[in-house]
Amino acid sequence: MTRRRTGRAQAWAELLRVSALFSVPGDALAGAAAAGVRPGRGTLCAIGASLCLYEAGMALNDWADRAEDAAERPHRPLPSGRIAPGAALAASAALTAAGLALASRAGRPPLAVATALAATVWAYDLGLKHTPAGPGTMATARALDLLLGATASTGGNGGPHHRAVHALPSAALLGAHTYAVTAVSRHETQGGSTRTPLAALAVTLAVAGATAGEGLGGRPDTTTVSSASGPPTPHPHPHPRPTLPSRRLLSSRRPHPSRGLGPLLALAYARTPATLLLHAALNPSAALTERAVGGGIRATIPLQAALSARAGAPGTALALLGLVPAARALARKVSPT
Repeated sequence: MTRRRTGRAQAWAELLRVSALFSVPGDALAGAAAAGVRPGRGTLCAIGASLCLYEAGMALNDWADRAEDAAERPHRPLPSGRIAPGAALAASAALTAAGLALASRAGRPPLAVATALAATVWAYDLGLKHTPAGPGTMATARALDLLLGATASTGGNGGPHHRAVHALPSAALLGAHTYAVTAVSRHETQGGSTRTPLAALAVTLAVAGATAGEGLGGRPDTTTVSSASGPPTPHPHPHPRPTLPSRRLLSSRRPHPSRGLGPLLALAYARTPATLLLHAALNPSAALTERAVGGGIRATIPLQAALSARAGAPGTALALLGLVPAARALARKVSPT
């Protein structure tokens, strides 16, 4: 009985690709950093929603591809009979509903973003995956996931939701990375493509260069300094005494602690998939292509960390880096692809 339960748990772990889950929380955290706020209750709701919608997409993906997997990957949980197709579809629907419910806890704007994200995930798995629009659809989903974190975090920190617009550049860079990985993944079962890994490598280097640069949103600099007693008042003297700045000095007056960390993390991001993509380009076999896809998935975490660091959140960046060893360890047991 214990062995049977263990085998069933392993099957669900393979279906949901749990080793890839470590790449999900960073979307919301990077979104909060890009919007210029600290993570809060809304960020936690966004992380929970993202995890549910991500796993919903995984289960739906295998349900939609069960006939194809029966021919190309018969060891997968559905074609091997370890999980019934109906159970996978029901799990996807339940996880989608749970994700939307969690997003609604952060407010209506986050729920609207989560609804668009869920619609994008279902459209990709049920129809767009095998069309030229497939990589772009997946890139849109990942960008929306980061914007979900930004929208949920700004609303939960006493600020207007429209501040999430500052996260658009970070969302675009994350989407570009996702586009490249998805394009390569279309060849992971049969291989045979040299140009696609090379193009993905070029995109990776471009994203790394842009991430290492300035101007990716973050906590806005403010030049106005308030006095300790509140806003300035009219002074009758033609040469008023200068007011003393308050203790709440703004980030523009302090050294930026993450200014050197961002480029280092951008380099770590580029290094993660670069060698694997080059190998896949030189020898476009299915095995090397699949390894390149796995490297691209793992590279999402250092990219999220780099985006957070460039937005002025070094603590978030370092916390995300702590997920890398766990993701690698679990990937040895459960493939992320």
